[in-house]
Amino acid sequence: MKKADPQTVQTISVLTCPQCGHQERETMPTNACQYFYDCKGCGAALRPLTGDCCVFCSFGSIPCPPKQIDGKNAGCCGG
Repeated sequence: MKKADPQTVQTISVLTCPQCGHQERETMPTNACQYFYDCKGCGAALRPLTGDCCVFCSFGSIPCPPKQIDGKNAGCCGG
């Protein structure tokens, strides 16, 4: 994954529920990881897949801001 300039980081991602396929446009936090997300379509509690740092990296159209800035080996929230 190519590193992004911090000023060009995208903070909007479309989360897709793996259970029902519902898609919801969400704003990603830039100062915290989002480990949990309740699907607005079916109510499923989404959690990151093994090896992913957050729900946006697992189910989002855009990876979380730390991954965009530091690449695929970055820890979520810069850690």
